[in-house]
Amino acid sequence: MLFFQLLYRILTGLLLICALPLLPLMAGKAKYRARLLRRLGFGLKTELNRPAKTISQGPTIWIHALSVGEVTSALPLVRGLRQQLPGLRLIFSATTRSGSEVAASLLSPLVDHLIAAPLDLGPVVPYYLTCIRPDLFILVETDFWPHWIFCLHQRRIPLMLVNGRISARSFSRYQRLSPIFRLMFAKFSLLSMQTENDAQKMRALGLDPARIATLGNLKFDILDNPRVVAEPGTREHLKRAYGFSPSARLWVCGSTHPGEEALIFQVYVQLRQKFADLQLLLAPRNIERAASIQDLARDLGLPCRRRTTDKDTPGPLLLLDTIGELAGCYAMADLVFIGGSLAPFGGHNPLEPAAAGVPVSFGPHMEDFSEISEELIRSGGAGQVKDAAALAQWLEQLLCDQGARDIMGRRALACVEANHGVVDNHIRLIGRLLSEDNRRR
Repeated sequence: MLFFQLLYRILTGLLLICALPLLPLMAGKAKYRARLLRRLGFGLKTELNRPAKTISQGPTIWIHALSVGEVTSALPLVRGLRQQLPGLRLIFSATTRSGSEVAASLLSPLVDHLIAAPLDLGPVVPYYLTCIRPDLFILVETDFWPHWIFCLHQRRIPLMLVNGRISARSFSRYQRLSPIFRLMFAKFSLLSMQTENDAQKMRALGLDPARIATLGNLKFDILDNPRVVAEPGTREHLKRAYGFSPSARLWVCGSTHPGEEALIFQVYVQLRQKFADLQLLLAPRNIERAASIQDLARDLGLPCRRRTTDKDTPGPLLLLDTIGELAGCYAMADLVFIGGSLAPFGGHNPLEPAAAGVPVSFGPHMEDFSEISEELIRSGGAGQVKDAAALAQWLEQLLCDQGARDIMGRRALACVEANHGVVDNHIRLIGRLLSEDNRRR
């Protein structure tokens, strides 16, 4: 262990020396300079000395995530910790710039301090630990830094991995370098994995089974209420309220991105040749694009009304150019498409339509929600299509078969309900780790 730590410190030191000629170039750009200095610890004490957002009377938990996907995974856990253990002092860090931006947007009201992740170099990590003095460190999914992990262990700070996952490629790398990775993973007090398959891979590396738990995917608890299926009659009432025919089928496309709306309109025109009464609600991710999307629809001969300007005008095509309404609209849908997935934007959360008991579809780009989308597909509650032509085919099959739509919708809801409660399981183990640490001290 000591040999590996020494070797790692030597290598990172050499890397830093080699990178020194580039530092002035990076520091010359404001966006690099500010972030580089923050990751070296400049301004850390100032941030931590700012008034906390809560009256902290309990332990300090430092939660770290790599990027956007991991920050999104952390949201339900942070929210649960704040609700169930309100006296905690919560500090959150993210490695990437995009992850930090999403953390500022989603987590700022819930955590006491948002900080830049430390560079895994010599005195930087110990300085962070001295300033933060965490009682527990939680790593979300991935982003393993040896020096950081060893410093935490040396200071007898419990480490917990949450939402752990091991891809086939990562597992192959872990096996090739098993002495190194086994040594690093052994420093964790608890390894909470998403699936039993992930847990089995950890055990295959020779780790203590008592420190490995299968608790599920935190992203399944993004919804406060796992069941939002509309009561009988509600679907028809909602359709009327949004200017749709209550008896005609409705296709809802949520959180669409540039390049997708044209494809969706083309599919809609094609489907209307067979299903003349088919209705469409399209909700762009950025409502500032509403005017251009409306012009695009009209160029294709589709009269398109907008929620903000044509609220009382009925019609089969509605552009939802408001914030906060989309989740409620899924309850009146017969079929749903998740945007950001036909074009390479990483997709969006498919749980809201699934919780409404509606069949869900999405394109090939669901990287930000890969585990959830794969689980929905396995459960039979969702379908993934490779392009617009495959999407049209999927929709046509289900539009022709009410029974198939009902079965898929029930399976989508069952998938959400079966995976709900992951946060509570994590918080119970977090409480146990904090109690054990308190007894040690």
